[in-house]
Amino acid sequence: MTYKIVSKYIKDLSFEIAGAKAYFLLEKNIKNFLVNFDIKSKKINQNVIEVDTTLYLSSKKDTNLTPISICFSSLVNFEKEFEKKEMEKIILVEVPKTVYPQIRETLFYLFEKSGFKNVDLQKEIDFEKLYENKKS
Repeated sequence: MTYKIVSKYIKDLSFEIAGAKAYFLLEKNIKNFLVNFDIKSKKINQNVIEVDTTLYLSSKKDTNLTPISICFSSLVNFEKEFEKKEMEKIILVEVPKTVYPQIRETLFYLFEKSGFKNVDLQKEIDFEKLYENKKS
């Protein structure tokens, strides 16, 4: 492997339930929520790039429900130079695919500790397909 994730951490987290009404609305409508991702990168030094994979969970129907978001940051060490296209694919596909299980686990933990019982979130996300769709 010519790159390695050397560190991972939760950079930002927004999980707010404004009150009882918001709790019951969220519990009732959680199946109507959309999962979206935003992936950004920033060069730290010659060989290290910070990749922020942010999951947004937002309501399709009720825009008043506060969206939930988790920004998971990864520091990636590159052992060699990559062409731009290869680098882009690592940042937008490989790193998010690697950290998504931890993002999902964190989200489930938050819901569970907040009293929600039947929250379901895709076990696998096809970051390759998202990447290809975004290029088109």
